[in-house]
Amino acid sequence: MIATRKAIPRRTVLRGVGTALALPLLDGMVPSLTALAKTAANPAKRLGVVYVPNGIISQNGTWTPASTDPGFAFSRIMQPLETHRDYVTVLTGLDNRAAFARSGEALGSHSRPAAAYLTGMHAKQTQGSALDLGTSMDQFAARVLGQETRLPSLELSLEGADTFNGVSTCDTGYSCAYLNISWHDRTTPMPRETNPRLVFERLFGDAGSTEPGVRAARARQQNSILDSVLDKIANLQGRLAGEDRAKLGNYLDAVREIERRIEIAEQQADRELPVLESPAGIPVSFEEHANLMFDLLLLAYQTDTTRVFTYMIGREQSGTTYPQLGVPDPHHPLTHHRGDLEKVEKVTKINTYHVQLFSEFVTRLRETPDGDGSLLDHVMLLYGSPLRDGDKHVYDNLPLLVVGGGSGAIKGDRHLVYDPGTTPMTNLQFTMLQKLGVPVERFGDSTGTLKELSGLA
Repeated sequence: MIATRKAIPRRTVLRGVGTALALPLLDGMVPSLTALAKTAANPAKRLGVVYVPNGIISQNGTWTPASTDPGFAFSRIMQPLETHRDYVTVLTGLDNRAAFARSGEALGSHSRPAAAYLTGMHAKQTQGSALDLGTSMDQFAARVLGQETRLPSLELSLEGADTFNGVSTCDTGYSCAYLNISWHDRTTPMPRETNPRLVFERLFGDAGSTEPGVRAARARQQNSILDSVLDKIANLQGRLAGEDRAKLGNYLDAVREIERRIEIAEQQADRELPVLESPAGIPVSFEEHANLMFDLLLLAYQTDTTRVFTYMIGREQSGTTYPQLGVPDPHHPLTHHRGDLEKVEKVTKINTYHVQLFSEFVTRLRETPDGDGSLLDHVMLLYGSPLRDGDKHVYDNLPLLVVGGGSGAIKGDRHLVYDPGTTPMTNLQFTMLQKLGVPVERFGDSTGTLKELSGLA
């Protein structure tokens, strides 16, 4: 087949007397038979996971809505998302079954739920390197959705080292690796990045700015380096045999993958973005740090650099304090409130604050055009925690939200309730993967799909 359609320049401007009008993104502005051609008329499907640690207060209706009727009243903690209710689905009654303790496992009350949250697998109890878990849902999605992007996925966190004041905060008997939520395979967690500067460099290279000319120049420079490498390889090929030839073949495969990423970067280099200079590092302010990471995720979606992310607002047993909320106490100890109403109120403030930060990101997604809608129309965001009660460490009836339109696959303004003890959380994740077009026969300990998730006729 011969592609004859010529692309209209993205920066085409209609000029009249004393005026100039920039055109919106049109199908004809995207070269045919390119990855972008598949996304202009048919916007890309995207997945995001925003994770909060140590459970969410659910006493006295602070989390769970009282009604399942359309237009239900948002609970206190969810209130910041009220303005986006048409994109919000609340799920009640789903269990993190793989986190349940087995015979002889008295500990691991934070490691097991964190490890199981996106894998649906039970973590093997080990303090060494003999890890055994499973591939997480985001990485299943990245293997498919990441074929069209420069980065298959991003794994961000506001906390890295698993220590607080120099003391380990990992569960006794469990490797600290299990506090990661994203896993490439049974033995390999995906490293989480906490430094916004390093995230920026992963997205845009070390160019130092999102300005199109700077990005394009950097892409050209990388391409010229690759050209010189390939010239040298061509001279070597005729003189190698056996194992060396095989090694060279593997090397060439890696080079071709880099070429593919540079090609995509060049195609995207003229996209108009908010001008952002490379961040200096990790901000001192928690809120500034959290929002900067959200801004980088927005840019990653806008530039189609990745379509999959996980973002840990904190890790399990987090010792973060929130003096800006009038809560100077470390988060994790507060969750062991033993019914103390003052502590319950402080944790509720923290939980609500996290939702507020998330809601501001949702607002920015909604305000960002994408194809025939907004980025929010074309994303599925999973928000929640791997345990319900941080005081008693219970893993049933998790606090979970799905936010976004899922490219028409999900209808919001609903509260779905499942009978206690009957439905694993992995049924939700299995359903989300199917709606994203990711072919999996089963996921974790799933027992089926949630047909109610779409809510569409």
